[in-house]
Formats: sequence, structure tokens, C-alpha cells
Amino acid sequence: MLKEKLADQFDFLKAKTPPLIGCDISSSSVKMVEIAEAGRNVYRVERYAIEPLPKDTVVDGNIANIEAAGEAIKRAHKNLGSRIKNVAMALPAAAVITKKVILPGNQREEEMEGNVQSEANQYIPFSLDEVNLDFQVLGPAPSGDDEVEVLIAASRKEKIEDRVAAAEAAGLKTIVMDVESYASQCAFELICEGSSGVKESDVTVIVDIGATVTRVSVLHNGQTVYTREQQIGGNQLTQDIARAFDMPPEEAEAAKRVGSLPENYGPDVLAPFNEKIVLEIQRALQFFFTSTQFNKVDHILLTGGCAMLDGLEEMVAQRTQVHTLVANPFANMALSSKIKPRQLTLDAPSLMVACGLAMRRFDPS
Repeated sequence: MLKEKLADQFDFLKAKTPPLIGCDISSSSVKMVEIAEAGRNVYRVERYAIEPLPKDTVVDGNIANIEAAGEAIKRAHKNLGSRIKNVAMALPAAAVITKKVILPGNQREEEMEGNVQSEANQYIPFSLDEVNLDFQVLGPAPSGDDEVEVLIAASRKEKIEDRVAAAEAAGLKTIVMDVESYASQCAFELICEGSSGVKESDVTVIVDIGATVTRVSVLHNGQTVYTREQQIGGNQLTQDIARAFDMPPEEAEAAKRVGSLPENYGPDVLAPFNEKIVLEIQRALQFFFTSTQFNKVDHILLTGGCAMLDGLEEMVAQRTQVHTLVANPFANMALSSKIKPRQLTLDAPSLMVACGLAMRRFDPS
């Protein structure tokens, strides 16, 4: 996972990151997770909070209203009830340019930074003055020859500054800035370490069904080998409910969350929506098989706010004939007395990024 050296304003520590909270700002809500160590390689979920965002606070992954975002973060932190004021946040993958390059090994850090800057100049379509640049040495290059493979990541400064400003408005300090896809991958590794039957060496399809976008990513040996996005998500279901039962969107969203909908909601509204999601998954698999050397997948992992929709897991498994499960990165963790286990299981699929960010507390560097 990416180790940040994003800007002088962040106090990145070489030894161990101080206590922090994972804070994920999605298009529809702020999610916070606090995880503590409960023994050697044993973790405990201390607390978590989910706070809805006002409409259009986040548009296309960008914070359009910093004040509204700051207020929502403040409410989430209050509901969380934690004394910790440090947060790890993440940028959407679309806001980050990444590139793997091969550089000479055995360099001092200053030399490596100079080489990274000159490589970045070739690949980044902005002036380096306008971006925050970061890199991580992934390991020896495939060719050997005393070379190393380096991951370079860059993002426009304003993308980072908007998130930092929203956290500051809530009285919180951003000490880590990650990328959502890497944070989610960290949470996926926790699932692999558990009793889910999923291994890192398997070919696993992660289907993240958010409020506005469904992202399909395929992971193999810890690497993302395919991604696809479709403009369908939970907001579409809310609109379908509003139309079917002639109610305002806000009322439809509330009714969807608490389950207070007429009996014909299941067959008339939910089942057709599930069909659309399954169709998108099948299309993504077809594109994956035709555009890569892979011809089968081992698992489909459902994440995001819609992962727990009634009947979806079973429909995906039946139509694709692939082992399908709903994500729960907390399954092997201890839970504090403040956590309601059943509610956490329901919320877990939408907490993948926040969980991965909370785990940054235990990074060795």
C-alpha cells in the first residue's frame, strides 16, 4: 500500500503512525472507523459511524461544498465518540495518476526522489508545482540487474487540500492521504486472512455498488488486473422507489434504509434493480475474459452500500455460477462493547475503504 510523503504540512512519521481514525468521504456519506490492537496481530473494532452527506456535497468524487462536508465529518466524529483527532483519508482512484517505473537499486533516498521527479515529469500532464508526488519501492524489478520497481503516484494539490480542509473544518488533522482503491485492497487482505475461503492467489472480482457508480475490480496475487465502472447504484434504486410509490426522493431513501416499504416492493422494484446489477456484473466478466488472458474467476465479493440488498448475493451466485459472498473485513476482529455485531455485519460492506484507512495506524512506516 502506498506510503505517503505528500506534503510538508503532514507529520508523516518514519517509525509508527500515531493513533488515527479512518475517514472515508463517499458521494453519499462520511464513514469513520477506529481500530485498536487487542494482542499480537489481533485487532478490535473500537467504534464506527456513518453520517449521510447533503445532496451534491460530493460530485464526481470531488468535494463541491467543503463547508457541508466539514459539518458532516464533525457530526460523524461526534457520533463516533472518540478522542482521537488524527485521520487517514483517501482520494478516489480517478484523482490519482499512478505509474510503475524501473529505477536503479541501492540509491540513497535523495537520489531516488530525484529520479522519481524526473520520471514523473514524463508521465504527469501538469506542472510538478501543481501536484503532490509520492512513491513506493515495490521490490526488485523482474529483470533483476540491481534494479527496483517503483510505484509513482501524483494528484493535483487542490484535490488533497479540499479533503484536508473539510477535516480541518471539523477540528481534525489529516496525517495520511491514501487512495481509495489501495485502502479497499488493504481491507480485502483482511478478508483473505480470515475464514472466507478467499485467498490472495485466487482471481477475485470485487463489485463495489455505491450510490451513483458500480465499480468492478479484479484482483489476482495482490494486483488489480482489471477495472470497469458503470453509472448505476443505490440512487437509481431510490429513484425507482420514488416513481413506483409516488413519494419524494428523500422519503424514498429513508423508507429504503429502514425497510418500511409496501409488500410489492420486493417483486416490483427490488428484483428488477437486482437484475440490472447482475447484468452489469455479467457484462464486466465478459469484457474481462475477452480483454485478458484469464478465462475464469474464483470469487465475487460484493461491497458498498447496496451489497446487502435482499436476494442480490444469491442471484449473483446463481447467474454467474461463481462463489459469491458479501464483504466483511471485520469478521476476524474482536468487537468493543459499543459495537452491535448484527448492525456491523449489515454496515461492513460499505466500510471497506474506512476500514483500510483505519488499518494505516499499524503500518510499520
